[in-house]
Amino acid sequence: MFGYVVVNPKALEEPRRDRYRAFYCGLCRTLGERYGLPARLALTYDMTFLILLLGSLYEPEERADSCRCLPHPARRHACVTTRFTGYAAALNVLLAYYNCEDDWQDERSAPKHAAALLLRRRLPLVRRAYPRQYAAAEEHLAALARIEADNGSADEAANRFALLMGELFVPDEADHFAPALRRFGEGLGRFVYLMDACLDVREDARRGRYNPLLPLAAQPEFDARCHELLTALIGEAAAEFESLPLVQDVDILRNILYSGVWTRYALMQQQRQKERNDR
Repeated sequence: MFGYVVVNPKALEEPRRDRYRAFYCGLCRTLGERYGLPARLALTYDMTFLILLLGSLYEPEERADSCRCLPHPARRHACVTTRFTGYAAALNVLLAYYNCEDDWQDERSAPKHAAALLLRRRLPLVRRAYPRQYAAAEEHLAALARIEADNGSADEAANRFALLMGELFVPDEADHFAPALRRFGEGLGRFVYLMDACLDVREDARRGRYNPLLPLAAQPEFDARCHELLTALIGEAAAEFESLPLVQDVDILRNILYSGVWTRYALMQQQRQKERNDR
């Protein structure tokens, strides 16, 4: 999920960008307080979406503060947390660990290996706090690794990652909104997995790595088919999102879901267009 579920700042007014940033800063601060500096360095914007989503759905109490941080030590800035910030922080640690492990296996990256070792020490805290989510990550990511090792289909791989995201989007299985949150998480997870495959297909082909879209990559209409597939998948996720009774921060959430998730795809398309123009 890292790096895809982000805001498009150009399409938000400054007060709304500031609110989004305040929740991001709250997540960063919580990571540092609960899991230490290594976890803070693994922070991404993606989990800010989950905090805002759950906040909009359940409307928990917000705690506003001001803080300083390593990137901006000279001035204080707004920092907002809710009861879901700790949940998102735990998931950030969990997913960051597996992401670093995956990069180590794929690229033999020494920095990623070192980061994975540091994050692994924080995993017992996550397991004790959220045993269901921890077990789901172990189960589904191990199954996904087997699918990828066996050169499985795009549907197999994307659906397995979707099951994990569906589980992580549900903080409380007994809650009335759990089924809808799970369906939305699954839809978004399916989109993210195949978006990542679409963006990485050239590099994976060059390095001889698994990519579920490699069998289609040589076709002249590959880019068009990818765009069509991704549009359909995010449409399915958006339909589940719109079924939820969301009011608070729904403009920020829609900005992310309808625009922000396409940021890296748009950059890739611009780069490929430039390559074609330079020929």
